[in-house]
Amino acid sequence: MELKEPAIAFYKQRLTIEEYLEIEDVSDEKHEYYKGEVSLMAGTKQLHNIVTINIITSLSIKLTGKSCRPYGSDARIHIEENTLFTYPDVSVFCGELKTRNNDGMNNLNPIIIFEVLSPSTKAYDRGQKFELYKAIPSLQEYILVSPEEILIEEWRKTESGTWELKIITDRNESLALTSVATELPLMDIYKDTPLVL
Repeated sequence: MELKEPAIAFYKQRLTIEEYLEIEDVSDEKHEYYKGEVSLMAGTKQLHNIVTINIITSLSIKLTGKSCRPYGSDARIHIEENTLFTYPDVSVFCGELKTRNNDGMNNLNPIIIFEVLSPSTKAYDRGQKFELYKAIPSLQEYILVSPEEILIEEWRKTESGTWELKIITDRNESLALTSVATELPLMDIYKDTPLVL
């Protein structure tokens, strides 16, 4: 397979996982993979980036001294059960980082995933993507953050394996991340945006 034109190669045919990884590793763009189909991941706007950086910064501070750490959107996650490869806006891993075939690249065991919503992806993030994420055995919390309004949708896995939703819209509240025993004030998440100025 030709590797000089990865973007073109991606869209020629359905790909195996091995073909996807080979091309993705030399691509300048990020692509999501699911059951042989590949889609380009869109760029993000300024507010999206500010909120994402705020979440990573706050988590880095709050998790200092713990065995957990946050990663940004360059950390690729793979779900073995349904084949998905994707790049969440923020993910948190605790303890030993497990990767596909010990490759050090395709992470398997996030405990928390954050997606910052955008108009083009919010329906997918709330629907099909969440259903795919549910297949991650280690995942305990899935957090959707709107950069356009103060709105956080916090999904938490219960002991029985069901998912419960809590919606937060008050800028003076905090997001309680029980799986890592910490809280993120919404004022920190939305810092430097018009929503809290």
